[in-house]
Amino acid sequence: MKEVASPAVVRDLLSRNKLSCRKSLGQNFLIDSNIINKIIEAADLSAGDLVVEIGPGLGALTARIARSAGKVLAVEVDRGLLPLLAEVVEGAGDVEIIHGNALEIDFDNLVLIKTGGRFGRGSGQYKLVANLPYYITSPLLINILQERYNLSRMVVMVQSEVADRLGAAPGTKDYGVLSVIVQYFTDVKVLFRVPRTVFYPSPAVDSAVVRLILRPPLEPVQDEKTFFKVVRAAFGKRRKTLLNSLTDSGFGIEKEVWRAVLESSAIDPGRRGETLCLAEFARLTGCLREIQGC
Repeated sequence: MKEVASPAVVRDLLSRNKLSCRKSLGQNFLIDSNIINKIIEAADLSAGDLVVEIGPGLGALTARIARSAGKVLAVEVDRGLLPLLAEVVEGAGDVEIIHGNALEIDFDNLVLIKTGGRFGRGSGQYKLVANLPYYITSPLLINILQERYNLSRMVVMVQSEVADRLGAAPGTKDYGVLSVIVQYFTDVKVLFRVPRTVFYPSPAVDSAVVRLILRPPLEPVQDEKTFFKVVRAAFGKRRKTLLNSLTDSGFGIEKEVWRAVLESSAIDPGRRGETLCLAEFARLTGCLREIQGC
């Protein structure tokens, strides 16, 4: 096992293996052992845990996870990094490296296969720990949550402004579709900020580590597909009133019908979508289904 949490070691490894950081894949390698230790602490790992890591890169975080968890499934999209990653984590613990695109993987199915049915849907819960590539953060989180993978918690490093959106409150500038989806499925806490200087190469923005504890929705709805469609419609044109945003959303529902839905929901049609809380979105969806006779 090699220690790679320093810029000199990272540069040497890349140079000797004739590799370079690929900006298209958001490759900024974490080189600060203190930050890595804080991520491990937040993940609350034990010897019985299965951890999925997305975007392990050169394996600095992977090796530390493996020392504390029972098994790590490290999913890396860059085939060129695989031999070097294997070299770095050798001897760290039970690490299995998987080449694949995280946006295309059924994680419950993956862990069921890799653990002989001990983890995954209908079996044991597992954890996700990752320094997420910035370019896939939002779609990846949305996909993981809406697929309802059998995760107990996620500890992820994301772009600082994305972290602000995850925990944003209604009526604030950061509150949006991502906020509603994440808060519907999880308890969100921004744990600490991470300066851009602890990466090689340094990205153009700072980061933050966020903990997401998965739980049943606090405002459950009968039709989640319609619920999230309503949420997206409400935020579709932020400068418009809620009534106009919903009318122009492509639902194919007349304005007066939306007015009736909003009246039934006890929601002022002149409000803007970003002022609605989870409970109001849930109530709005329920009233829409009632008026449509669903």
